Amino acid sequence: MTEFLLKADIDEIVSRLGHEVQAFAGKTILLTGGRGFLGRYFMEVFNAINQEVLETPVTLVALDNMVTAGEHGAEIPNLKNIEFVRHDVIEPFKWERSLDYVIHAAGIASPFYYRAYPLETLDVAITGTRRMLELADAHNARMIFFSSSEIYGDPDHKHVPMAESYRGNVSCQGPRACYDESKRVGETLCYIFHQGNGTHTNIIRPFNVFGPGMQETDYRVLPNFASRIKGGKPLQVYGSGSQTRTFCYITDAIIGFILVVLRGVSGEAYNIGNPEPEISMLDLVREIMEVSSKDIKFNVIEYPDSYPADEPNRRAPDIRKARLQLDYHPQISLNEGLKRFFSWSDGIYTGNQS
Repeated sequence: MTEFLLKADIDEIVSRLGHEVQAFAGKTILLTGGRGFLGRYFMEVFNAINQEVLETPVTLVALDNMVTAGEHGAEIPNLKNIEFVRHDVIEPFKWERSLDYVIHAAGIASPFYYRAYPLETLDVAITGTRRMLELADAHNARMIFFSSSEIYGDPDHKHVPMAESYRGNVSCQGPRACYDESKRVGETLCYIFHQGNGTHTNIIRPFNVFGPGMQETDYRVLPNFASRIKGGKPLQVYGSGSQTRTFCYITDAIIGFILVVLRGVSGEAYNIGNPEPEISMLDLVREIMEVSSKDIKFNVIEYPDSYPADEPNRRAPDIRKARLQLDYHPQISLNEGLKRFFSWSDGIYTGNQS
């Protein structure tokens, strides 16, 4: 187990999945983005499933071009029945063996990075998705595409929490468009392959997943806060601080993702996240103050130039579809998730980020 993840979280995921994972016995999974935040969890979870549950192991082949893998992702573990291949998904990938599942989790999801690499962001979500769909189609494999909650854009308050049927309010020319719109096109590609070729496709729309393994250099709100706390610096809340989000701890998220892989109805999209609490950034700071033993101060500042403005004012998932079709039930409260995350980050982050 790499030091960048909590073994207790991996064990919890495997335990809560229970007998469901027997369906993976003897199967082969291709995973893109294998050394990203979510990809590393998939690798460790499937390794634990092989070691602790399955008599006939699942084979996992993880791809990554390592461009945004960072320090945490650079450590490639040597795990039995799990292969790593350095590969850019926008290029064709030849696979001659059997293949049962394609999990396309590669992407540039950090606002800081997709602002800096807009064309690469488009490529991985559009060209990369088509490459993986073609591969899944050729092998009669299930294709699972990681989209984003950002495909809903800045929602009308009448549609919060957002159900999968909500079509969104997204600008095709805004600072976030390279990410939002490319994910929407990726979903369209899945629809075309499902309708035209009969490919089994599922779409996952994650909502603000957090947990151990997030990197300081990801520049998202919780690793940003953790880095500044450890460095003894005031937290920086962008904009007014009134913008709201819900946060889903990594164990609940990975369980939801795997339930989509196993149970997802072909052609369907699923919101995966924790629907409550919907909390403002200022209230999130107050929650962090409650779980931290440190003296925390904060400032409300304008958005920095490196961060794309025009962010949604609210984001909260309606997960009734996942509850009914997948029996998905998040269990980790925000308070408990923050305790686990900040306990982990205190031992990992250097605290030297400016």
